[in-house]
Amino acid sequence: MALLNLFAGGALSYFSVFALGIMPYITAQIIMQLMQGVIPAVAAWMKQGEIGRKKLTNATRWLTLAISVLNAFGYLMLFKSQTYGVTLNTTGLPGEWLTDIVIVATMVIGSALIMWMGELITQRGVGNGMSLIIFANILSGFPQAIMSSLQMENNGIAVTILIIVVVLLIIPAIVFVERAQRRIPVNYAKRVTGRRIMGGTSTYIPLKVNAAGVIPIIFASALIYFPAQLSAIFGDVEWMRVVADAVSVGWINWLCTFGLIIFFTYFYASMVFNPEQTADQLRQNGGFIPGVRPGTATIQYIKKILHRISLPGSIYLAILAVVPTIIFYFTGNMLISAFGGTSILILVGVALDTMSKVESQLKMHNYEGFFK
Repeated sequence: MALLNLFAGGALSYFSVFALGIMPYITAQIIMQLMQGVIPAVAAWMKQGEIGRKKLTNATRWLTLAISVLNAFGYLMLFKSQTYGVTLNTTGLPGEWLTDIVIVATMVIGSALIMWMGELITQRGVGNGMSLIIFANILSGFPQAIMSSLQMENNGIAVTILIIVVVLLIIPAIVFVERAQRRIPVNYAKRVTGRRIMGGTSTYIPLKVNAAGVIPIIFASALIYFPAQLSAIFGDVEWMRVVADAVSVGWINWLCTFGLIIFFTYFYASMVFNPEQTADQLRQNGGFIPGVRPGTATIQYIKKILHRISLPGSIYLAILAVVPTIIFYFTGNMLISAFGGTSILILVGVALDTMSKVESQLKMHNYEGFFK
């Protein structure tokens, strides 16, 4: 709940109109991206140009609304369960069922409004609108977390300063890993086309160390806390409550989260990057990796490198996600939750992406002015 509330900018703790936040849209985007590697029809949309992108966008929007309805109903049942015992105010409404419909509809409309705002920022602004909204949501919780940390007993001021200093030291390390690449050299053979000689150049295939970004952490968190959500809804099942308590807090939770993040890093990297397609494109364009035969050998070579760089990337993500959780478990400092590895990873990633977009916009502006 704390992670979801973080992405919602604190709106979930107030159960406001924007309580669902941006997560339904992000989930829909991830699902559609994964479906491109599973369903051929969805993968064909990406090859249809503008028409295919419109189909993909519309499908993502409808899927977002469906996920929003499920999430809104799930939150409603969760907060009305024995775990929270929230009593809803039904004043002015004929019955409790109408109150439930109004709450679910309001939350779905709020999610749709955020989706529209994010797409509008992407179209008319600089950078990805959804990422910028998450960036703003996370930053909005920092002042309250800092004040809460300062007011804690047992040297609250010293602990707060120490946490901020550690975060400032970790940020350059995150930037270094996020920018890290394994570059596979590629040569193109010379070929004669009419009177022109094509090819004969050298380039490389960039493979990021952390190609999956923060998505494995989101997947692992959603899966690891699913038993707790089921236990909150079905509070009378004893064995379900025992399982939920075991995997939600403590060393079992840390080990499961660590392992799931590594698994989802490999899984997502294999879904996003297709070695077969890359090798086929190299063959069609007359490219080859020095010392590697085209075809099956090239595919196996790319897969081997992808698996090798995914291991340090997955361990890096797991450490960022699990270590702050362990520290928060023993200290209870809310600043650690707000300044956790996931939050810093998202902030740094969005800042780097926005900086690259701004830089490209400035270059395009200069080129346009130069040619005019």
